[in-house]
Amino acid sequence: MLTELMHTSMMDISNRMQPITLAEMKGIRLMNRIDTKYLAPSRLLPGLLERCRDDFRIQIVEGSTLSRYSTQYYDTKDLEMYTLHHNSKRPRYKVRLRTYVDSDLHFLEIKNKNNKGRTVKVRIQLFGDQTVCQPLPCNLNDFLGRHTHYTVDDLFPHINTTFNRITLVNNNKSERITIDTNLSFYNCRTGHSKEMPELMIIELKQDGKVPSKLKEFLVESRIPPVGISKYCLGTVLTNPLVKSNRFKSKLRYIQKITLDQP
Repeated sequence: MLTELMHTSMMDISNRMQPITLAEMKGIRLMNRIDTKYLAPSRLLPGLLERCRDDFRIQIVEGSTLSRYSTQYYDTKDLEMYTLHHNSKRPRYKVRLRTYVDSDLHFLEIKNKNNKGRTVKVRIQLFGDQTVCQPLPCNLNDFLGRHTHYTVDDLFPHINTTFNRITLVNNNKSERITIDTNLSFYNCRTGHSKEMPELMIIELKQDGKVPSKLKEFLVESRIPPVGISKYCLGTVLTNPLVKSNRFKSKLRYIQKITLDQP
């Protein structure tokens, strides 16, 4: 858990890092990209930032190094998208409404993982207030139809997740890191919620195979690559009736790393 002392230490380190603006970040294109996810205890965050301090810049949005996100995921009544992911089937989709809380920007995003394993994301900006468990408006049928086989009538609010994100980019702009902390999930259908302040999700995006200070730190900390989507994690944690065999080993791993205190 990010205690007050840990949070103070993290902010002290991040404030000593060179900043990079959101506009500068948009100009960074990692073409031959390799994406790797890690699950780690949040207590390692100050040490991770200290290791990256001299070799990475930290993104600043609205004057802060911490950006707040809220994401509403949609699925069919029988959770077709979740089931396809659980069973490792392709092509598959994720439909989500992402809100950048600090800048009050909202986007409906569609992620398509095709038969070649490539993920393509498209999105459209939405305007007006967006609330938790809000149904999709009918005027999005055209956008959905161009990128999926779903209609607005097929999709219902499912999982809402909130988290804080830190974004880093290395000095030669060949590596980008996102670090998500203070994860919280709410299931619109079961009414169950789950908070996970002890866990952080790290995603490393590299321009090909290049040396990485972050990887060095994770190897030293005995943190292996482990990928799981927030959507699937939130579903399993808030609905005990869903099929979850494929994710049980990852849930045991999360329990181990977040409960084993140094």
